[in-house]
Amino acid sequence: MPFTAARHEGGAASMADGYGRLGTLPPVLSLHQGCGLTNAVTGIGEAAKSRTPMLVLAADTAGATVNSNFRIDQDALVASVGAVPERVHSAASAVADVVRAYRTAVHGRRTVVLNLPLDVQAAPAPDDAPTPTLTAPLPVRPARRAVADLAALVAAAERPVFVAGRGGRGAGPEISALAAAAGALVATSAVANGLFRGEEFDLGISGGFSAPLTAELIAGADLVVGWGCALNMWTMRHGSLIGASAKVVQVDDDLAALGAHRPVDLGVHGDCAATAADVLDALPTTSTGYRTAEVSARLAEARWWNDTPTPEVSTDDQIDPRAFSRGLDALLPAERVVAIDSGNFMGYPSTYLRVPDENGFCFTQAFQSIGLGLASGIGAALAQPHRLAVVGTGDGGFWMGISELETVVRLGIPMLVAVYDDAAYGAEVHHFGDGSHGTPDLGTVTFPEADIAAVARGYGARGVTVRTEADMAEVAAWAADPRGVMVVDAKIASDGGAWWLQEAFKGH
Repeated sequence: MPFTAARHEGGAASMADGYGRLGTLPPVLSLHQGCGLTNAVTGIGEAAKSRTPMLVLAADTAGATVNSNFRIDQDALVASVGAVPERVHSAASAVADVVRAYRTAVHGRRTVVLNLPLDVQAAPAPDDAPTPTLTAPLPVRPARRAVADLAALVAAAERPVFVAGRGGRGAGPEISALAAAAGALVATSAVANGLFRGEEFDLGISGGFSAPLTAELIAGADLVVGWGCALNMWTMRHGSLIGASAKVVQVDDDLAALGAHRPVDLGVHGDCAATAADVLDALPTTSTGYRTAEVSARLAEARWWNDTPTPEVSTDDQIDPRAFSRGLDALLPAERVVAIDSGNFMGYPSTYLRVPDENGFCFTQAFQSIGLGLASGIGAALAQPHRLAVVGTGDGGFWMGISELETVVRLGIPMLVAVYDDAAYGAEVHHFGDGSHGTPDLGTVTFPEADIAAVARGYGARGVTVRTEADMAEVAAWAADPRGVMVVDAKIASDGGAWWLQEAFKGH
C-alpha cells in the first residue's frame, strides 16, 4: 500500500477524500489522537457528507489515561460531522472490528473513523486470529411493481429528462441505454459531471451550473427521473427546473434518500444499474421523445457555457474569469482530472473546464468549506495518474490550503493550479455588497494584491501572473509538455457575483 505524507492532517483528509471519490480502492487516512483528529475534522466532514468510502485510522488515548492532554470524546466528535465512529475494542476482537468498519465504509459508502486506543495497540495479537472473508453484497433489485410503474411513466412521457447523481455514477451505460429507448435527455448533478460526456443528448450539469439552453430544456421536461440523485435545491435550482406539471421520480438504493429533499410522484428503492436494466426490459415501446433533430442541433450549437455569449468584463489589468477559463480549456489536454475548491469563482472551472468522464471531476462541496481544493486535487491525481491534474481555486482557498503545495511539488505530480484571484473572499463581497444589507464595510473580506506566482516559486513550483489573454503564452508552453507544478495567478475582473452564486443565495 503506497503512503503519501501530507503537511497537515486537514490536507491529508482531503487527499484521502479526493482519492476515494475517483479511485478503485478505498483510501486509508492515518491520524494522531486528539489534535491529529481535530485538525482533520473539516476534511472528514466533507467526506462524510459526500458519502466517500474512506477508512480513518485514528489513535485514541488509553482508557485509563483520563487526565491526558490528548483526551477528547472522539466518537462524539466524529459522529457530529456525519462520519461513523468505530473502535478496535481489544486484541482479540481486532480483526472483527476492522472488518466491520471496512464493510461499513466500502459497502455502506460511508466515511468511518476507526479509533485505536494506545493500550489496545500495544496488546499482543492472538496467534489464532481469523482470516476474514469479505464479499460484496448483491445490488438491491427494485420491486416488480415499482419497475412497472416507472416503465409506464417513461412510456407516457413526451419530454423525459434523466438526472444522474453520485449514486448513479456506476450505472452510466444502463441509464444511457434506457434513455435512448425512452427518448430522454441526460444530465448529471455536479458530483457526477462527465458521466454522459460525448453523448448527443448530454445536457451536462443540471442546476445552478446549467448553461441557459440546458436549463431551458430541463425545465421543459414532463418527466424528471433522478438516478441516485437527491434532486435538491442545487441540482434543481430550488425547484425552478421542475415544471409545474412534471412528474418526478427518484431511484436510489438508500431508502432514506427517497423524497428527502422534495416530494416525488414515485420513489423506487433499488440499485440504479439494476433498475435501469429492468425498466428497459419492461418498456413496452421505444420513443423519440425529447431526442428530436431540433434539440440535437440546438445542443450542438450552445450546449456549453464555452459556446454561450457573455458580457466582457476584462480590464487592462484584470482578466474576465470566463475568458480565462475558456482559454485554459483550449490549452490543456483533454485527458484531465479537475478538482474544484469552493467560492464565488467555482462555477467557471466547473463548467468551462470540460472533463472526459465521471472520473475526471472531483467536487468537494458538500460542506462548502474553502481551502480543500488543492489537497483533494492531489488525491484525485493519485487516483487518476494517467491524467493531467488541474485544480481550480480562489485566492482565499489557495492561501488556506497552501501547505500542501509543498506536498505536490515533492511528489513530482504534473499539476496546474488555477487561482481565480480577486484579492477577496468573493462570495461575501458579492453577498453583502449587493445593496440588500445596507452599506457594509467590506474591508474585512478584501485584501491587498499579493504576488501568488512569486510565493509558488518559493515552494518550488512554476508561477505565472495572468492579467490579459496575452499572458497565457507561458501557460500554453507549459501545457504543451506538462512537468512539475504550474501555479497560475489569474487576476480576475469582478463578475458582479457569479451567476450560480446569485441562484444559490436564494436558499440562505
